[in-house]
Amino acid sequence: MAAVDLINTHLSRTDDIADEAFLRALPKAELHLHLEGSLEPELMFELAQRNDIELPFANVDAVREAYDFHNLQSFLDIYYRCADVLRTEQDFYDLTWAYMQQCQRQGVVHTEPFFDPQTHTDRGIAFATVLNGITRALADAEQQMGISSELIMCFLRHLSEEAAFETLEAAELYLDKITAVGLDSSELGHPPLKFERVFTRARELGLKTVAHAGEEGPAQFIHDAIDGLKVERVDHGVRCTDDDDLIQQLIDTQMPLTVCPLSNTRLKVYQHMSEHPILTLLERGVRVTVNSDDPAFFGGDVMQNYLALAEHLNMTRRQAAWLAHHSLTSSFAAEKQDSWLQQWVEALQS
Repeated sequence: MAAVDLINTHLSRTDDIADEAFLRALPKAELHLHLEGSLEPELMFELAQRNDIELPFANVDAVREAYDFHNLQSFLDIYYRCADVLRTEQDFYDLTWAYMQQCQRQGVVHTEPFFDPQTHTDRGIAFATVLNGITRALADAEQQMGISSELIMCFLRHLSEEAAFETLEAAELYLDKITAVGLDSSELGHPPLKFERVFTRARELGLKTVAHAGEEGPAQFIHDAIDGLKVERVDHGVRCTDDDDLIQQLIDTQMPLTVCPLSNTRLKVYQHMSEHPILTLLERGVRVTVNSDDPAFFGGDVMQNYLALAEHLNMTRRQAAWLAHHSLTSSFAAEKQDSWLQQWVEALQS
């Protein structure tokens, strides 16, 4: 039975607002999550103590007060400062394990997290130290929690094309552990096409491709990510609302957008969640998904993002089911989708 028929059959009261129990029970994938951005202040202090690092914050409350961002760049400034506590393989393991525990509590059955090797290698941390800690935790989470994952290595777009090529070259020894490459950091002044040759080389190596585009950057960046970088998913992509032709292209191609509602409002892409276009895009037929981006900094894991849509946009159970369905079927783990969709059907029937 097609997904639309299943939703119509099991969610006949389509005007019912999605409640927390229903949202938590829905199996879902998270496709836009920065591991470094999941570093909670409590763990940051623990790692700083372990590594004998003096923090510029007196306590956890002071860290949370520092999370008073005005825009993407002011967020990134504190983001990179906090990442400095990550030094050893065990640090990266603990970071990733803490995130996977959050996934277990939220009904996330699959995740495709980002990591930024340049954030760490530029500090003198070995590429292998970062990767081995992360992948060991991901493997343990699959074995112990049943949560599968695919890992995405991002290039920092504010750095040079040459630096991205160096990072890609370092990754060639570990292609069995990396599924895709992505592009993150500040969009303004750093268009996707700056990295067109790097993405071409990544595809030659057999890597899938995604890229941040159309968050603070214009709709044209989404076009460039699709046409120039040949991405298979667009991260954020909400500025598509400025270009009706682009919206139609997204509908026709079913290009997934990994949208992060709480992040968008926290960084003032929208002033309030009630202004967010995700459900409007969903109803028009755009393949949107719900994700948390940097949950430690933006005050919301993926479940809290779903809950925010229910609270401020009156998201229905039908809409929530579609969003979860899109997340599962937009993942890079195609061989596991049948079992996830069976869990999804069971959640609709309960």
